[in-house]
Amino acid sequence: MAEGRRVVLLTGAGISTASGIPDYRGPDGVWTKNPGAEVRAHIDVWMSDVDVRRAGWQRRANMSWETVEPNAAHHAVADFALRETLDVVVTQNIDGLHQKAGLTRERLIEIHGTVHESLCMRCGSRGPIEPTIHRVEAGDTDPRCETISGVSRCGGILKAATISFGQSLNIEDLNRAERAARECDVFIAAGSTLGVYPIAAIVPAAQRAGAKIIIANGSPTEMDALANIVVAGDLTETLPAILAG
Repeated sequence: MAEGRRVVLLTGAGISTASGIPDYRGPDGVWTKNPGAEVRAHIDVWMSDVDVRRAGWQRRANMSWETVEPNAAHHAVADFALRETLDVVVTQNIDGLHQKAGLTRERLIEIHGTVHESLCMRCGSRGPIEPTIHRVEAGDTDPRCETISGVSRCGGILKAATISFGQSLNIEDLNRAERAARECDVFIAAGSTLGVYPIAAIVPAAQRAGAKIIIANGSPTEMDALANIVVAGDLTETLPAILAG
C-alpha cells in the first residue's frame, strides 16, 4: 500500500453488513438461506409477475434505507480517497453508503446500480425513488411510469434502478472498471465472495496486468489463490488497517 501509486478498490455486500444490511452469498446470506429470493430477483420475473412487483415495492417501502449509516469501513475508504492514490472504487452494493460516507461520485462506479433511484423499463426515465415510494404508501401497489411524451403518459413498469439478474450492466461503467483494473498497481477486493460475473473478472485482469492483489473478507472467496495477501476478519477493523498501510 505504501508503494502503490494507483489503487483500485472493489467492494461487495460484506462491507455493509456492519451497517445492518445483510449480504447475499455469505454463510448467512439472504440468498444462501432463501434460494427462492434469488430466483425472484430475475428481471423476467419482475416484468411478468405483478405479485412479485407488489411484494417488492412493499418491501422497499418498509425498508428505511435513508436511516442506514455508513460504518468504519466506508469511512476508511472515503478518507483514503483524500490521499489521491485511489483511482476508483467499484462497488457491487446498491445501498449508497460510500457516498454517504463522503466518497465523491467521480471516484465511484455503482456497477449494480442504486436502490435510491427508480427506473422505467419502457422509456428509461430515471429519478429519485422517493416519489414512487410515496405512491406505494398511498396505495398504488404496482406503480407505473408517469413520464409524459407528447400527449400520453408512458405507463411503463417501474423498478428500483438496480441491476437484476438477466439485466446487462451499464457498458460504460463496466469498461471503466475493466480499464481501471488493468492500469492499477494495487487492487483491493473487500467484502465480496468474488463469484458474481462479469465484474468479478476484473480481479484476474488486474493480476494479469501486474497489480498486487489484496483480498479482505469475512470468509474465503473464489479468488483467494490469486491474491498476494488474504486478510480474514471483520472489515470494520481490517479495511481501515489495510488502507492506513
